[in-house]
Amino acid sequence: MKLTSHFLLILILLLQLMIPRYAQCSLDSIVDTKIKEALTGLEINPAPAKKISCTSIFNSGRLSSCPAGMVVTSCACGYGCGSWDIQGETTCHCQCSTIDWTTSRCCHLT
Repeated sequence: MKLTSHFLLILILLLQLMIPRYAQCSLDSIVDTKIKEALTGLEINPAPAKKISCTSIFNSGRLSSCPAGMVVTSCACGYGCGSWDIQGETTCHCQCSTIDWTTSRCCHLT
């Protein structure tokens, strides 16, 4: 009886050694494999490099507008006024009651 039980124990140990411990894939490796498969079929065409060009437009009064093809990215107002808004993407409008000048920062991509 002892011989049979020892034989079965040795047989089980041998079988465990024969089966690879990492036969099951982890979820991370499955996801990595799927991502690589998905990316393999894609053509990678980077967009051409763009350049941003900006200029400041200074005007007296409450309004300062950008030239055609440019948009306002920020504004500055005289007399320390910090209240302004952008009208129609191209014009800075200072909202304080007393304003002597307005500057718009105008940019476009080329």
